[in-house]
Amino acid sequence: MALVPLWRLMTDEATAGRQGPTQSSFRKEHQRAVIVKIRRLKMGPGRLAAFSDGVMAIILTIMVLEMKVPHGESFEALRPLFHVFSSYVLSFIIIGMYWNHHHHLLHACKFVSGGVLWANLHLLFWLSLIPFATSWMGESKFSAVTSALYGFILLMAGCANYILQKVVIAAQGPDSRLKAALGKDWKGKLSPLITIGGIASSFWVPWLAQIIYLAVALIWLVPDRRIERKIAIN
Repeated sequence: MALVPLWRLMTDEATAGRQGPTQSSFRKEHQRAVIVKIRRLKMGPGRLAAFSDGVMAIILTIMVLEMKVPHGESFEALRPLFHVFSSYVLSFIIIGMYWNHHHHLLHACKFVSGGVLWANLHLLFWLSLIPFATSWMGESKFSAVTSALYGFILLMAGCANYILQKVVIAAQGPDSRLKAALGKDWKGKLSPLITIGGIASSFWVPWLAQIIYLAVALIWLVPDRRIERKIAIN
């Protein structure tokens, strides 16, 4: 169906009264169909997903480049890198978790709005800070301040992800597949509370904070089939 300029629709509306009833009603129905088609011409999530995948791939690359080659030829030379490598593994799992969830989230999204684009950039901003916090925490051997900062960045990333979900649901309207798939979303509500507990424990038992951050990642690491089942049903 060819698109009709909006000024043409207004002109036709004004002259509809001078035409016969059958021709006038047919033209009005045609105009309504064109307007509906214009409203449906919205950007799909493909480019947004490709951009986000690229950013997350760069984040992972930066983290692995932060690990320096040890000086020595024995396994003993790897011992000073224990904290750095442990931080890298934890952050790799977390970034992988976000990538997996982001993939499913956009898979349930039919189109994206300007709000979705900005909410997605908000999430990527906090994720892009993870390499910095990972390197600092590893070099300081899980000190209280660096562990707390790492947890704060994870907390803000979790909040940004929750905002992105809400904006995507709002953009899709009342028939949002994502809204039906997430349900009460106990994971999204429970994770920030656990992360806050990890931040608090950083100042008393820093190693416990790492376990708590890992627990949050493992909660999301378990495959979430809600979105896949909802899309399959639809």
